[in-house]
Amino acid sequence: MHFRRISAMLSAFPQTTAFILGIFSVYALPPFHIFPILFVSFSGLFWLLDKTADTAKKAWKLGYIFGFGHFAFGLSWIGNALLLDIAAFGWLYPLCLLAGGAFFGLFTGLPLWLSYYFKPLIARILAFAGFWGFSEWLRSFVLTGFPWNLLGSVFAFSDTMLQTASLWGTYGLSLITILISSFPALYLCNPQKKNLLPAAGIPALLLSLLFGIGFFRLSAAAQTAGKTTVRLVQPAIPQAMKWDRNALEHNFQKYIALSRTAGLDKIDFVIWGETAVPFPLDVDKEHLQAITAAIPDNGYLITGLVRYEGKPNGGYTPFNSMFVINKQGEIIAHYDKTHLVPFGEYIPLKQYLPDRIRPVTNTIADFGTGSGPKNLHIKNFPELSATICYEIIFPRQIINGQKKPEWMINLTNDGWYGDSMGPYQHLTAARLRAVEEGITIIRAANSGISAAISPYGQVIAAIPLNIQNIMDIRLPAEASVFTFYNKHGNHVPIALYLFNIILACYISQRNHKNMKKKQIQQ
Repeated sequence: MHFRRISAMLSAFPQTTAFILGIFSVYALPPFHIFPILFVSFSGLFWLLDKTADTAKKAWKLGYIFGFGHFAFGLSWIGNALLLDIAAFGWLYPLCLLAGGAFFGLFTGLPLWLSYYFKPLIARILAFAGFWGFSEWLRSFVLTGFPWNLLGSVFAFSDTMLQTASLWGTYGLSLITILISSFPALYLCNPQKKNLLPAAGIPALLLSLLFGIGFFRLSAAAQTAGKTTVRLVQPAIPQAMKWDRNALEHNFQKYIALSRTAGLDKIDFVIWGETAVPFPLDVDKEHLQAITAAIPDNGYLITGLVRYEGKPNGGYTPFNSMFVINKQGEIIAHYDKTHLVPFGEYIPLKQYLPDRIRPVTNTIADFGTGSGPKNLHIKNFPELSATICYEIIFPRQIINGQKKPEWMINLTNDGWYGDSMGPYQHLTAARLRAVEEGITIIRAANSGISAAISPYGQVIAAIPLNIQNIMDIRLPAEASVFTFYNKHGNHVPIALYLFNIILACYISQRNHKNMKKKQIQQ
């Protein structure tokens, strides 16, 4: 009786219910990791679809509003950057929440709308999983892309459950997540005994598959420390002080002092975070010489900074860059960030926006773009590559396609977002890239979370958020391992999406023929 009352109430307000279910789904993501809530969110969404959506338009609205809640809440931490200067940018905070939900909701409205045309419910679920996967893939490059919080990241609570990303990537893991969390809707929508087995059995089977493959892969992994040693430096400088003109020299000296802590002579690479150096070292020879105090005699310093390049017609173009510097103060290699942050490092459609909208960065919306992933060759050390900040969230876009590096450095600064979901979700993205590509990732963050991540996505060691500290780590002896996903890329998850949709078409067509046959017999 209570269930009927609740059902009646929820179905009376389907769009409000969809919005709440979308918000609930975020609690399965880092840092919450309440995975079972997805059964409520996605099975509940299909229950709403079955009970309240008798047209494709209504299905679209349910999917869009579900996505609005999911993304508005899941990306709410982005607005924290605006609060660093409330007087200038605080008014944009509610607009930021609305814009996130309004735009990214399109990527959930479309899959539910398309899946509406499939019957019975099992066909809808299969189709929805495939279309959801395609929507995540599209989200990685539409308007330069923003594939944050891919649904497969809900398995980050377990190293074991992440391992199948080495086969079909996070995109494939997202598809399986949809299937696991949506199949209980078969029984929820039609509580008959015949539906109980597939509603419970298919999720149990898929979860067992993920666990079994992960357990086998980790059991077979060689996980011993190698020779190369890195020191991560996390000064936890508050973002409000990072670019304060009066604090620049103090911040710089703080990095140097932390780097010179006992044991520096045994370190191969000292690593600082994104834009850690506030001075253009390629032209500022005084600070370039000063920085050598933080470099081991036979090692190197890797640091983020803003590099400036002269324009032919005068002026300069800034680049969010990474320098590799030796003990002699020579810049032996550099990398320029390729994926720039919209409204932070450039403004999309700038000519159409009001003058008051400005990016919340030290250099206003005119960063140059790098040439893409490249390997850095440093004599006597394993070949490495680099990513800066949110570049790490892009599957299949972080590795040089010509030759896979042995390890990767990810420099970032999550200090803009305070103690929020953002830094934890960002770390999870780095872990997933490590599993997908089978590569060790060393993550240096100004305020955290700095971490060493094995090629199996395991956090070997980490410095917690907003803690000042250094950490010395030896890279794994097997810093790079083979993965099926690294070899075949997104062809694998896309093939899974197509298989799901084709299977859904077959079931739907067969159901249509059976219905016709019954009508003729009657």
